[in-house]
Amino acid sequence: MFDTCAAAAAAALFLGPPPAAEEWCPAMSFQRDAPPAVLRTATGLASWYGPGLAGRRTANGERFDPADLSAAHHDWRFGTVVRVTCLRSGRSVVVRINDRLPRRTRRLIDLSRAAAAEIGLVRRGIGRVRLDVLDE
Repeated sequence: MFDTCAAAAAAALFLGPPPAAEEWCPAMSFQRDAPPAVLRTATGLASWYGPGLAGRRTANGERFDPADLSAAHHDWRFGTVVRVTCLRSGRSVVVRINDRLPRRTRRLIDLSRAAAAEIGLVRRGIGRVRLDVLDE
């Protein structure tokens, strides 16, 4: 019994108290803290839309709400989750693609007013952004 107690006391003296379960369980902390994987990245111009379109149907059939965090893209699938980062401000917002852009446009993405406000794009109306398609 002396050997076991002495070994435990020595371990506590040199190693400190044992870690909590969350600290040493790599599977649990990895799943909780891991950011979503980026599947694709693109850089280009973004603008925002919404005045006069509230309540109208988007290309996927939903009702457009300028207060939602949504966006329009040329051809990415509806439901695609995208992190949009304004290159000027460095601010980001995560949106869901639910509409289509007109074919004749230089813009890469159109954001709802709420999404544009999150990254500081409302006043300028247009800006350069990085798009990261997330694996959600």
